[in-house]
Amino acid sequence: MNDSIIQIRHVFKNFKHVRALDDVSLDVQRGEVAFIFGPSGSGKSTLLRCINKLETVDKGEIIVDGITVTDPHADIDAMRAEVGMVFQSFNLFPHLTALQNITLAQEKVRKRSREEATAIAHRLLERVGLPDKANSYPNQLSGGQKQRVAIARALAMNPKIMLFDEPTSALDPEMIREVLDVMLDLAREGMTMVVVSHEMGFARAAADRMIFLESGRVVEIATPEELFSNPKEERTKQFLSQILH
Repeated sequence: MNDSIIQIRHVFKNFKHVRALDDVSLDVQRGEVAFIFGPSGSGKSTLLRCINKLETVDKGEIIVDGITVTDPHADIDAMRAEVGMVFQSFNLFPHLTALQNITLAQEKVRKRSREEATAIAHRLLERVGLPDKANSYPNQLSGGQKQRVAIARALAMNPKIMLFDEPTSALDPEMIREVLDVMLDLAREGMTMVVVSHEMGFARAAADRMIFLESGRVVEIATPEELFSNPKEERTKQFLSQILH
């Protein structure tokens, strides 16, 4: 059964003299958790940013929930309204409280009333384990708390897809767990997720498929079980042996 919510077809992307994406083709099914990993500079974050058109591709086609993102005439705002993105660096507005960070786009983009947006924000703060931080500003929050507010902000828009760009890489080790727990809950609830990360424990627990990228190319795609027990490609074996202790 093919129920692809993201279709990536022969995508190329160059930055000056560097080929960041080199003929990447990939489908993500509705409700799937796709886990993208690979060495630094392999094109993982670039691929994520191309899905959301934060970067434009040089060649190829990307279709997200029926909208051809690579078409210059596509309604990118309509697509972005359905796609939540969580960045490595949180990207919260420093002058707004956690609550205001979560209500702003709801009111502006989803055109919800202040009351409705606030009710949703409180519910989501509860969900990510931060009900007491509604009136805290980002500089009063730990890294893990900021990232959970960022996830709540993305969820407030009722996205069909969540993109995570190394969501734990800027966090202290003891704060990683609290963010991954929220992501695990989302995975269990059937959220379509594309996760760029090195958190292999999360991949083992939540990923439906793992995609290994290197030098902008897809080297191997397999289930976590297949990849951890019997990777087919020599380069995948080598990379996993370095990061799995």
